[in-house]
Amino acid sequence: MTTLAQRLDAAVASVRAISNHFPHVGLVLGSGLGAFGDSLDGLVKIPFASIPNMPSPGVSGHAGNLCLGSVGGVPAACLQGRSHTYEGHDMDSVVFGVRLLAKLGCGTVLLTNAAGGIRPSFKPGTLMLILDHLNFMGRNPLVGPNLTELGPRFPDMTRAYDRELADLARQAAAEVGVALEEGVYAAMLGPSYETPAEIHMLRTIGADAVGMSTVPEVLALRHASVRVGAISCITNMAAGMSGSLLDHSEVEETARETRGRFTSLLSSWIRRIG
Repeated sequence: MTTLAQRLDAAVASVRAISNHFPHVGLVLGSGLGAFGDSLDGLVKIPFASIPNMPSPGVSGHAGNLCLGSVGGVPAACLQGRSHTYEGHDMDSVVFGVRLLAKLGCGTVLLTNAAGGIRPSFKPGTLMLILDHLNFMGRNPLVGPNLTELGPRFPDMTRAYDRELADLARQAAAEVGVALEEGVYAAMLGPSYETPAEIHMLRTIGADAVGMSTVPEVLALRHASVRVGAISCITNMAAGMSGSLLDHSEVEETARETRGRFTSLLSSWIRRIG
């Protein structure tokens, strides 16, 4: 049986056989947000299905490609979509993509997601810089024997979201004229949306947005000492906030409508990081 390290090495080797691109910044593009990957200069696109051990997402709005190229001269790698625990994947599979980004050379990874708005002042289309998170998934990718080649047994999460990257995101937003809110992201297991009572609980304990991803990736990346920045696109108001029922098609539609602002913000952010 192959080890995680061996599976990662095989994935890296398959990517290197196609491209000798060495990215500095990695991105994970969430539901409906994958179009940014197609905008990379010198784009090389590799389907997840052709990368050994790389799980392919099965959710609409997640194309399932590794995009290699550059943004304003900064070498970058984008995951167009991600796999989720609620699809039946184990945690090692859920975070395999971001671990691959780290192995390819990304010292910084920017995570994006579609999320439900909990803060009453939010509305669909709001962009929120994640400052911290609440993990209600009941899962952690670091459970089990620790792989010292990836990171320490007990990684610190005091600064899970890099403060310098957050400052650069604020500067980028100001540069391109995009309003950027800030808040705490709560991760739930899914795939069912939360109940109004659960949203009331999350709002009471300090959550501003809720989703079904991102936090496992943050844990795996910080375990590997990779700097992390993250932005949520508020695609709908959470259960009980608007009086209407929730539907994934709304998530994708709002993400598409936000594409222009989102792309401008990400491009400026990456240039500043580079």
